[in-house]
Amino acid sequence: MSENIASARERDGEDSSPEPADDFEVLLITGMSGAGRSRAADSVEDMGWYVVDNLPPKLLVPLVDMMTSSGSKVHRLAAVIDVRSRSYFDDLAAVLSHLDDLGVKYRILFLDSDNDVLIKRYESVRRPHPLQHGRRLIDGINEEHELLSNLKERADVVIDTSHLSVHQLSTKLYDALLGKGPQTVTVHIFSFGFKYGLPLDADFVADVRFLPNPFWVPQLRELNGLNKPVSDYVLSSPQAHEFLDYYSKAILTAIRGYAREDKHFVTIAVGCTGGQHRSVAMSEALAKILRGQGLSVTVSARELQRKRE
Repeated sequence: MSENIASARERDGEDSSPEPADDFEVLLITGMSGAGRSRAADSVEDMGWYVVDNLPPKLLVPLVDMMTSSGSKVHRLAAVIDVRSRSYFDDLAAVLSHLDDLGVKYRILFLDSDNDVLIKRYESVRRPHPLQHGRRLIDGINEEHELLSNLKERADVVIDTSHLSVHQLSTKLYDALLGKGPQTVTVHIFSFGFKYGLPLDADFVADVRFLPNPFWVPQLRELNGLNKPVSDYVLSSPQAHEFLDYYSKAILTAIRGYAREDKHFVTIAVGCTGGQHRSVAMSEALAKILRGQGLSVTVSARELQRKRE
């Protein structure tokens, strides 16, 4: 019966294997033990990848099948695969060939380091190498080099971490996977009211209480900064445009520096008295300017959210 079903599917142009999503991608994180795989996994997770650590290669295919099924919201899977999976590691070549057959896009990130650096790192954490097996540490490292040599040759990205700090490694990963510059920094802007307290989680706090207050305009009082009449009123002030011009330039200067220093998430708070009118309108206007510079920006309104709740 199963053969008949398969034949019928072939006649109807159906394929029994799942069709991967066009925008789905797999990143394989591998390399020498002690070269920074854990830090790489953390950085990649911060970029929005779904990360699975120490995954036996054979499980990669069913995991991809599950994540490319209808309704899945995961579009980027990063799997840390290395010699810790022991005998399972031998299956990796066959698994990669199967991913090719399925049409799944994947990249291989290989982390390497000099032997003397690896030895110092292992001595500092006082743990044995996974391939040491009661021998000298260098024996385990040399065996791992041999096991990974073919994988290193086919890697899409190779990073030598011998002389990199954890922050420098993260910056290199962002450069390799997302590109360089301020576009690697994600910005969140939220409005707030000073009367309800200063935010504790903001990198920048802007005070826009110097602008004319729509609260004193009867027809605008019950509206908020998301409503066009209020936004038009706030932005009709020359001071508003002057402030946005200077402030956005200052923010962009800082963001370029943050990108170089491995800070990829920035929070900007914009406050007025009650957090209903001026700060809301100015937050939206600032977000529009920064998006125009190619940045990824989200916006929220603390007091409007508080009011709804």
